Amino acid sequence: MNAYLAEFIGTALMILLGNGVVANVVLKGTKGNNSGWIVITTAWALAVFVGVVVAGPHSGAHLNPIVTLGLAIGKGFDWAKVPFYIIAQISGAMFGALLVWITYKDHFDATDDKSLKAAPFATAPAIRNKISNLFSEIIGTFVLIFVIFYFTDATLGTKEVTPIGLGSMGAIPVAFLVWVIGLALGGTTGYAINPARDLGPRIIHSLIPMKGKGDSDWSYAWVPIVGPIIGSTLAALAFLALNIK
Repeated sequence: MNAYLAEFIGTALMILLGNGVVANVVLKGTKGNNSGWIVITTAWALAVFVGVVVAGPHSGAHLNPIVTLGLAIGKGFDWAKVPFYIIAQISGAMFGALLVWITYKDHFDATDDKSLKAAPFATAPAIRNKISNLFSEIIGTFVLIFVIFYFTDATLGTKEVTPIGLGSMGAIPVAFLVWVIGLALGGTTGYAINPARDLGPRIIHSLIPMKGKGDSDWSYAWVPIVGPIIGSTLAALAFLALNIK
């Protein structure tokens, strides 16, 4: 295992479970059909937890290009590693999305609505207004990155502080963070807040031979890429401004 392979595997697991729950909720004839937004947001939070548990010890578990970007701007993450992290994340997202399609293939085939067939792959706005959709992605991503900057390690003591290794339980805070973003801010665009999560699966949707497949909505695809980039950059700059010494 190395950092790049960890990013690939961690992102693939996150997408398999996160996009998998969308397939379970929206596709025809599944056990979880029509189980709702709470199920989606909860499973997505847990999907992030799983990805972070696996990748965390090896790569820091970015699993998201804008986390990598934000940490490079705000906390000095090595810029030389940024493109390779992003390639691993997008590739992992593509592989995870492919596994979702294989797992739910019969249900994709049984579903007539083309928008529902696309939903397990890429985000789409509830009301299509690309300017407000862009702001939604900016705001959701800003919250994600800004709060991540303030995560701290568990410690014991007041005068002499001793770090405590929490192991896999250390992944819980980011899962809670993604959960509340989905519940509170995700209703407008489906809270991509991760270009790899949207772009990688959207590419897979455009390539697979799905029965009755519609288009991959490339005219909207820039929103869940540009919005998170802007939100991450603003969060990193805000963090730096608030911590000038």
